[in-house]
Amino acid sequence: MRIHIAAIILGTLPCCSFGQGSVLTYHNDNLRTGQNLNEKVLTPANVNSATFGKLLNLPVDGKVDAQPLVVYPIAMGGKRLRTVVYTATEHDSVYAFDAATGQQYWHVSMLKTGETTSGDHGCGQVTPEIGVTGTPVIDRKSGPHGTIYIVAMSKDSSNHYFQRLHALDLTTGAEQFGGPVDIAATYPGTGDNSSNGNVIFDPGQYKNRPGLLLLNGVVYTSWSSHCDIRPYTGWTMGYNETTLAQTAVFNFAPNGNEAAVWASGAGPAADASGNLYFQIANGTFDTALNTQGFPSRGDYGNAFVKLTPSAGKLTAADYWTMYNTVAESNVDEDLGSGGILLLPDLTDASGKVRHLGVGAGKDRNIYVVDRDNMGKFNASSNSNIYQELPLALNGQEYAMPAWFNGYVYICAVGDVIRAYKVTSALLSTTPTSSSPTALAYPGATPSISANGTTNAILWAVENTNPAILHAYDANDLVTELYNSNQASGGRDQFGAGNKFITPTIANGKVFVGTTNSVTVFGLLK
Repeated sequence: MRIHIAAIILGTLPCCSFGQGSVLTYHNDNLRTGQNLNEKVLTPANVNSATFGKLLNLPVDGKVDAQPLVVYPIAMGGKRLRTVVYTATEHDSVYAFDAATGQQYWHVSMLKTGETTSGDHGCGQVTPEIGVTGTPVIDRKSGPHGTIYIVAMSKDSSNHYFQRLHALDLTTGAEQFGGPVDIAATYPGTGDNSSNGNVIFDPGQYKNRPGLLLLNGVVYTSWSSHCDIRPYTGWTMGYNETTLAQTAVFNFAPNGNEAAVWASGAGPAADASGNLYFQIANGTFDTALNTQGFPSRGDYGNAFVKLTPSAGKLTAADYWTMYNTVAESNVDEDLGSGGILLLPDLTDASGKVRHLGVGAGKDRNIYVVDRDNMGKFNASSNSNIYQELPLALNGQEYAMPAWFNGYVYICAVGDVIRAYKVTSALLSTTPTSSSPTALAYPGATPSISANGTTNAILWAVENTNPAILHAYDANDLVTELYNSNQASGGRDQFGAGNKFITPTIANGKVFVGTTNSVTVFGLLK
């Protein structure tokens, strides 16, 4: 009865208040900006080692490779409205914790009887086990109390592998909508793992590395390989969020091989018109084009790709790839190591509104695509792209950029964090500020907290031992406000680093996934 009363209370709140202290998807929104503009507690004045530090360490049963998600307000166990952090592990578990006290509200194992998590398939990218890798997504309005959608990998005693989509109640962890459902797919083609004119999705050959995307009532899952071990191709699949029925499937190399979606954990992005955007990894690209300029056999390896959902199908609406795309794929210099960021509407020098996307990969270039006319393929040059910053980074990109108030922030492998100012819909050709020190492999995906346009802080987690949480003045990255190694006696240290971790900031707290916990930082008492 108390849960029902809480639901009624929540239902009286304006829709926008649900997002005041919530982070419900990878990198905060479907543009993947990484910004929380409702942070009213943390400021450049109070984020320092004297007043800010580690508050809680919430133990879990495996590695946390997915970004922690946060919901506020929500009633748990009949109590008053709380801030709750949700985290998933590579041991196929999901936890709900009170962000203020650390109380565990529920813990669910998604393993069926007789199953275990997957091993690492001889690949050190996700090891020693594979369970939940991709960041889940939350819909506050789905089901009676809201739903968290998660993909989990497992195997049975006969070494049969499973990928399943789960839909769990936010307040209890109970499965909803008849879930989970086994993920399976076929797609017309003669590429890797095809039979009788169809490519077949083999759940053991893939992991759900990218974050999930929720768009117009559809949950999209995307798929990467185990260390480029063939056979595999790139997939994305959509599922109805209330029936869990598969709605659409797209394969990025149906008549070739590879072309996976991994993006160092970044989720595909989406715009207000319902289009999806991807950075695809090394793989087959058809340099022979049809009369519309698209790959003749539908193979999009090593490219930015725009998909449009229509009539139960996903269709390639546009794309761009570099002139030397085949050569880059042949040496594993793929674009797909990074994730794509969509910028808000910008006006260029002639007064035209531009819809842009920004991304980088292993070739160290920053690419800016016009989402209305991406440019397709030109075999002789990259002149068909909206903007390119050649060798702008001092390392390969294994992360994704962030956006705040006219700036794009990016941090490549072993590189400083760089801020590029956007003026008249163009990135500055050189950084306007940079962090004072470089961050170790794999670099970092920055997150931004601010109160509107004030008190902006850039947060990044460095994959060292011990790992380091950094906080910088987002308006001038030269100023480091705090890092977790500053306090004496190792007060704020939180163990060895965990690759591709993206920090989450909400309601005066910073949440960081570790190899065996979620660490919570905030103002000291």
